[in-house]
Amino acid sequence: MTAPALLPLSGRRLPPLSLGASAFPHHRATLRLSEKFILLLILSAFITLCFGAFFFLPDSSKHKRFDLGLEDVLIPHVDTSKGGKSLGGFLIHGQGHDEHRHREEEERLRNKIRADHEKALEEAKEKLKKSRDEIQAEIQTEKNKVVQELKKKDSKPLPPVPLPNLIGINSGEPADPDIREKRNKIKEMMKHAWDNYRQYGWGHNELKPIARKGHSTNIFGNSQMGATIVDALDTLYIMGLHDEFREGQEWIDKNLDFSVNSEVSVFEVNIRFIGGLLAAYYLSGQEVFKIKAVQLAGKLLPAFNTPTGIPWAMVNLKSGVGRNWGWASAGSSILAEFGTLHMEFVHLSYLTGDPVYYNKVMHIRKLLQKMDRPNGLYPNYLNPRTGRWGQHHTSVGGLGDSFYEYLLKAWLMSDKMDTEARKMYDDAIEAIEKHLIRKSNGGLTFIGEWKNGHLERKMGHLTCFAGGMFALGADGSRDDKAGHYLQLGAEIAHTCHESYDRTTLKLGPEAFKFDGGVEAVAVRQNEKYYILRPEVIETYWYMWRFTHDPKYRQWGWEATQAIDKYCRVSGGFSGVKDVYSSSPTYDDVQQSFFLAETLK
Repeated sequence: MTAPALLPLSGRRLPPLSLGASAFPHHRATLRLSEKFILLLILSAFITLCFGAFFFLPDSSKHKRFDLGLEDVLIPHVDTSKGGKSLGGFLIHGQGHDEHRHREEEERLRNKIRADHEKALEEAKEKLKKSRDEIQAEIQTEKNKVVQELKKKDSKPLPPVPLPNLIGINSGEPADPDIREKRNKIKEMMKHAWDNYRQYGWGHNELKPIARKGHSTNIFGNSQMGATIVDALDTLYIMGLHDEFREGQEWIDKNLDFSVNSEVSVFEVNIRFIGGLLAAYYLSGQEVFKIKAVQLAGKLLPAFNTPTGIPWAMVNLKSGVGRNWGWASAGSSILAEFGTLHMEFVHLSYLTGDPVYYNKVMHIRKLLQKMDRPNGLYPNYLNPRTGRWGQHHTSVGGLGDSFYEYLLKAWLMSDKMDTEARKMYDDAIEAIEKHLIRKSNGGLTFIGEWKNGHLERKMGHLTCFAGGMFALGADGSRDDKAGHYLQLGAEIAHTCHESYDRTTLKLGPEAFKFDGGVEAVAVRQNEKYYILRPEVIETYWYMWRFTHDPKYRQWGWEATQAIDKYCRVSGGFSGVKDVYSSSPTYDDVQQSFFLAETLK
């Protein structure tokens, strides 16, 4: 799965306030005066409430009793000394008996209030004798109890559903010793990335491998939700790193909490967290992953509360308030974001039996089908308030990419029954081929970007996933064009390999141009970085699977060696800022998708 071509913003955190004993030099073992005053105030309010309850009790002696139960009307009795009249051996209730009984009740009530009052005073005295740390510990214990109770209420039992048969997870070692050695090398790289994250960034979203500390970006809000742990689970399982997988599972079970006041990207949280949890569930069968995925999905649903049903880009997990990125065209939602929810949400409905998730994404699809598309192309921006397109900018790279990927995979995931998704994919690809795909003067096939009626001859690293997508969609394409689309995939793979091969580090830039004599080379300084992205290697992988041409494995191995040589540091793996420099500087971020996708 691919993400928009946006540089993550480094989140800044203020230093935590110190609440240790040194912060209170004159009151290390006892409460400060203000804290005592607050406790006494609460105690006084409680006592007032108790006595107030007594004084405002209704005077039942002034009211007649209307309960006509026979035990209250006829009581066997022979003594008439209290004002009652004897009738055939039974006493008919008189006023004297009534008043006596109510006096006894009032006395019992006074005694109970007095006892509760004395008990509250004793408890308050005991509290005031305790140290500040002891009181804080008690408060935290009570808060934890409340949180656990709320979690129990939220975790509704889910219906049992059959798990699909999993093929190829434990398919043995490759017979070729050279392939076995290369695969083990990549597994060692995964261990290096995971172990350093485990040591220096555990529980944080990502790792700063040079500074050796946790890292996060605005897509995850201000909370530490262990994005790397969740994102990497399926890779760990497929590689047979089961001890590490169990470590991640234990952290998720005990620490992954979505009831946080944090504004997150709906798209990123869906593909990294819900996608990661569902993949781990289908691989391992462990219920905790399914339960957590469903809990998180419930937190994302408020994002769909817009006039059109097109979700906001961001949502606060606690309040449910949504909004869009400030830089997106006129407050628009982004095609690659609201269009990259379908697979996970369909699975959520399957696993829960609740159609709400399926209905949300199908509503998006129906709305898109009704809309006019300029030149048959889907613009990247759609306003969720008006239901109109924003700026007419179409891209198969950032902002658009995974929308097309999910149309194709929705068809495949449905066992090719979702013909509506296949038709939308075919229509979109035909328009893309007509308006965006061109050959350079040097014979390289590239996919440009359409901006307000003009083709920009630039291709992003993110766009390179499309080579694999064309190959994946070749079977089942219209007019028996399977061979054509497989060839198109091969041409895109070749172009993207050239973008790697024409750099000093043999790693591809973020974007590259096809203007004049410049082909498959980055021109701007801010497009020369490599942040451990997977899209080029993903296309090599698809092309290898469909053609078994050994050059794709060789290209993948070249990229592996370059990453290990230039991105590996003692504390993990880092992106580099200039792939054309022989001595590049690091960006000091180990992206979660490096473990989730690139190494896989």
